[in-house]
Amino acid sequence: MDIPYTVVDQLTPHQLRTWKTYFGDADRPRYIEEGIWRRTQEKATAGPSGWSGKGDARRRVIHYRYRYGLVPTPAAPAIGLKDLYLYHSVAAPAEEIAAHEDVVQAALVAGAWKQQPSETTWARRDLRCQITAHPTHPQDAAAHRSLPAGYRSLDVRITSADYAPPPAVRQLPWDVLASGIRIKDRPGTPTVIPDLEVLADFLPFQVEIGCGTSVEAGIPPLHRLHEIYRVTDRQGHEPREHRFTLSPASDPLLPEILEQPEEKAEQLVEMFKACFLAEPTPAMHALKELRDAGHLVGPVITHNFDVLAARAGLGECFMRRYDQAVPDVEWADGAKALLVVGLHADRRKVQARARERGMKVVYLDPEGFWRDGRFLPYPLEGPQDGDLVCRKSAEEGLPELVNLLAKNTN
Repeated sequence: MDIPYTVVDQLTPHQLRTWKTYFGDADRPRYIEEGIWRRTQEKATAGPSGWSGKGDARRRVIHYRYRYGLVPTPAAPAIGLKDLYLYHSVAAPAEEIAAHEDVVQAALVAGAWKQQPSETTWARRDLRCQITAHPTHPQDAAAHRSLPAGYRSLDVRITSADYAPPPAVRQLPWDVLASGIRIKDRPGTPTVIPDLEVLADFLPFQVEIGCGTSVEAGIPPLHRLHEIYRVTDRQGHEPREHRFTLSPASDPLLPEILEQPEEKAEQLVEMFKACFLAEPTPAMHALKELRDAGHLVGPVITHNFDVLAARAGLGECFMRRYDQAVPDVEWADGAKALLVVGLHADRRKVQARARERGMKVVYLDPEGFWRDGRFLPYPLEGPQDGDLVCRKSAEEGLPELVNLLAKNTN
């Protein structure tokens, strides 16, 4: 696989302006794509992890970090993947780790990787792969964390040849692991409302958006990343019943990457490419109209890395960070409500902070999605007593709100 790896070839003038304005020279590194998953087998995760007793302590940690940038071509600049870093760490009984290492070694041979003098490092064109076995993982020793007797760990790092991530980057997934598992909220009994006209009584308001607005722009839902990185087994399960991929024997990610890196790379860059190519939707333009009318105040509190709110002419307060559990929220003075659009579990503490400020919390979410011609319920996790829920999509509910408020203020 060659680095840079072309993601979007021969940018149009419009695309080049989009890159320079919102990605390449932005106020935060939007040219960086990063993801972390830590899945553990323990009593608190018994359902999705298959935990049945103290001997079950399998663990899988995935961390990726990619840097994109402009790449010159004879016709017009392209966007390329310039730095690649993918870290895969598993802990399991020794016999499972031994079999897992055999599979990794076989995949390296099948993918025509060349073993380097260090013996633990392999090379394939502009990629490098390092394999490290641990009787006791150094991170476990440092954290005074013990695994059952007979457990072993195997780390695999795949990087572009000239990229060595700094220690803080390499440490990040372990800091996330130490923060513990996410505890689900216990939903209260919110009031279901037919539309958002009630916001006329809570002006001005702020807005918090999740991936629902991104999906409407043609960007894959976040569970697509779970499929690409084999985080869960989605087959035959409802959205909240997916089983964790924990057993190395049932984990196909590394063989997929090592045997055919060019083919897998198309999936690895899929989300960033979709975010870049997306355009602001009618829902985003409706938010801009609400802001221009004075109904919406403050920056859009966003968990999305597609920059669609900014591209629609709105300020953003970005929340999806791994170095802070709940970053500071830029609250606007006088805001009386928080409208939460298309956001399920992540960063629910933003809504809790809004309630503490005396703001009304209103959700706009269909509480489900369509798949294969069937509507699958996906209930909101966070609404509490006193909150309001409108079960419409952003595409339907936000333009409707523009008209409702225009009517009420005339």
